[in-house]
Amino acid sequence: MSETEILDTLPPLREVIAKHGLLADKALGQHFLLDLNLTSRIARSAGDVAKGTTIEIGPGPGGLTRALLSAGAHVIAIEKDKRCKAILAEIAAAFPNRLGVIEADALTVDAATLGTAPRRIVANLPYNVGTELLLRWLQNALAFESFTLMFQTEVAQRITAPPDTGAYGRLSIITQWLCETELLFHINPKAFTPPPQVQSTVVRLTPRKQPIACRRETLERVTAAAFGQRRKMLRQSLRPVALDAEGLCRVVGVEPTARGETLSVEQFCALANAVDAAKG
Repeated sequence: MSETEILDTLPPLREVIAKHGLLADKALGQHFLLDLNLTSRIARSAGDVAKGTTIEIGPGPGGLTRALLSAGAHVIAIEKDKRCKAILAEIAAAFPNRLGVIEADALTVDAATLGTAPRRIVANLPYNVGTELLLRWLQNALAFESFTLMFQTEVAQRITAPPDTGAYGRLSIITQWLCETELLFHINPKAFTPPPQVQSTVVRLTPRKQPIACRRETLERVTAAAFGQRRKMLRQSLRPVALDAEGLCRVVGVEPTARGETLSVEQFCALANAVDAAKG
């Protein structure tokens, strides 16, 4: 039986939700995506999932899980909500040896150690922890082939924003330093049950094999200072990280009167390296 035929044997997601009494839990940031065309589109956006391991966060009733399995993936799903255990067991039975479930908070799981390489994460992330999860995964970005993730649109725009735009900031710089970023498509709130109050957006991140050499801790300190008060010039905003902020700027060829939002990722890395060099 083909993956598509197996998929057809599973009951509709709305029936599954009703059968198991799976009402979305606001405390868990749950909004279930039931449109199978959209879940299939997300799975396709992850590329060739037939190799290695696909890690999903918060599968809920399993809409995206089904799409990934149908695309040939071996999936490890991390689910905190105990109510989803029986639902995911039914999907696992339909796709033998293709779905493993870890009952845990994703914030406590080292995804970089799961399954076999190449690893990728594909997930409709809970809004309340999506950014925190991403920043944790980026601490070991090269353990992953890619990240195909859904965020609320505001966060997705911050991740992919170019310099000199309102959305550009600390998250943009840390993410783009380590990954190539691409905003893929938006999803209307009406596609979810219950509908969130904001639009969602899917992004794809591909870790850079050789990011600019730079200490992450220093880069985070420099960007925190530069964007602490966005309208301040660098000669003022960088004082928490350099006694001679103006001299620091001139060393790396950055205008001291510029504002942080106008600098490229490369320029921020140069500033971070200059801060470390000044400390010997």
